[in-house]
Amino acid sequence: MIRDNRFLVSRRPYAVDLSSLRGTLEPRHDGTTYYRGRIDAVWYRRRRGVTVACIGTLWDSQDEQPADAVQFLERHTDGRYGGDCDGRWDGTSYWGNSTLEQQHQHLAVLRPMLANYPELPPGWDGWWRF
Repeated sequence: MIRDNRFLVSRRPYAVDLSSLRGTLEPRHDGTTYYRGRIDAVWYRRRRGVTVACIGTLWDSQDEQPADAVQFLERHTDGRYGGDCDGRWDGTSYWGNSTLEQQHQHLAVLRPMLANYPELPPGWDGWWRF
């Protein structure tokens, strides 16, 4: 991924929580291992002409465990699947694949995020794009 200093929705950028990187070393059939990691992310998208705020994760499988979240993102080069969206707010309705408690947590981030579009949400690092 590439870190941009400015926001352009057409580039499909993500903001991430650098402290949220988590992952495991997984075995391969040849006896070596690879790193499977996830990092929390938020992003804006346009759906049918409406701007929405999304929350979820970015994931990647890498040959080696990264030293930190920035290295994980810099090594993440395949963006064809995008982020795994767990919740989306369009200013009127919420969609999510989560528990009621998680929905409240998501909306606590997504409501002010959309209200302050296109600002970077406080506490998130951005903008990262493929």
